[in-house]
Amino acid sequence: QVDLVESGGGLVQTGGSLRLSCTPSGSFFTLYFMGWYRQAPGKQRELVATVSNSGQTNYADSAKGRFTISRDSAANTVYLQMNSLKPDDTAVYYCMTDVRDRSYRRQTYWGQGTQVTISS
Repeated sequence: QVDLVESGGGLVQTGGSLRLSCTPSGSFFTLYFMGWYRQAPGKQRELVATVSNSGQTNYADSAKGRFTISRDSAANTVYLQMNSLKPDDTAVYYCMTDVRDRSYRRQTYWGQGTQVTISS
């Protein structure tokens, strides 16, 4: 019942920056978390950063000091500002949201993913 629209991926050189955006479509009663995960070829999906409805943030060690997650509460849009990008950041980045949906079920929804490629 909730779709996530992602944008902002692309190809940049090492040291460059990208800003990812994710906006829910549909409706829900309560939003608990939004965040970003990534998956590189041949690897498991891993946490990048999350932000809760209370403003608590959590970052992977690899993201600390370089990435910033933020949220526009009016639009429920989550952003991931990525600076000082490295080739190891290359992955498909997935937006997620943890909500109480209109069926009154606590569920996690995932976006389709946006490709981020960092060239050497």
